[in-house]
Amino acid sequence: MKTTLCFLFLLLIYSLCSREVQSEVDNGNSPPGKQLSDHGRELQDTPNQQQTCRPDVNSVLREMSAMLAEQRVEIRHLQKENQAQKAKLESQKIEVEKQKTQVDKLEQQLQVQQVAFSASLLASGSGTLGPFNTHTPLVFKHVVTNIGNAYNPNTGFFIAPVRGVYQFEFYIGVYGHASHGTAAVLVKNGDHIFAAYEHQSSNFVSSSNGAKLLLEVGDVVHMKLWENSRVFDNENHHTTFSGNLLFTM
Repeated sequence: MKTTLCFLFLLLIYSLCSREVQSEVDNGNSPPGKQLSDHGRELQDTPNQQQTCRPDVNSVLREMSAMLAEQRVEIRHLQKENQAQKAKLESQKIEVEKQKTQVDKLEQQLQVQQVAFSASLLASGSGTLGPFNTHTPLVFKHVVTNIGNAYNPNTGFFIAPVRGVYQFEFYIGVYGHASHGTAAVLVKNGDHIFAAYEHQSSNFVSSSNGAKLLLEVGDVVHMKLWENSRVFDNENHHTTFSGNLLFTM
């Protein structure tokens, strides 16, 4: 900017001096202090011309001061506009980040709210488990639904991914036996919750039960076969275990 102002300063001086000389020429007189050669060429400037230009310096300085003042006002105005635009951009950036955070939270909540599973006992074929002389964990290997992957078909454990109320249902069945019925129990963190039991000496027999449980994150729910009981499953999937999240808390 300093270089530009210097250039404008010199340009104005030159312009004013040129107008002064041109005015004299237009009036039919050679500029004071200038002499023409025989060929009409101007000789070197004389002190009189320098005196003619010198009084115009003050007016040039006044014009330059006015220009500087205008440029300073314009610069301050541009600086304010830049600061306002920068503040606006920062505000928009913060708002976008807030919206992105809200969207991420909503997506996470939607994912954890989509929890449901359903599985039957045998992965394939048919067979009877039991009787055993102690309560034995049941692993439901044929998974038909496992939204949220909270149920593990390798261990038979359902692990709560979020605090909330869950609903569980289980169905058991077996062919009748004179000495052993069919019985299973729903277990939460090692505690027996609800059991299902049925016994008859012949034909196919079944039983079922269910519960709604308030679970904390990491709570484990699974099924156990009751001691001295039997359970049966085949391609029709008689023995099943299901659960789903009702709502978070």
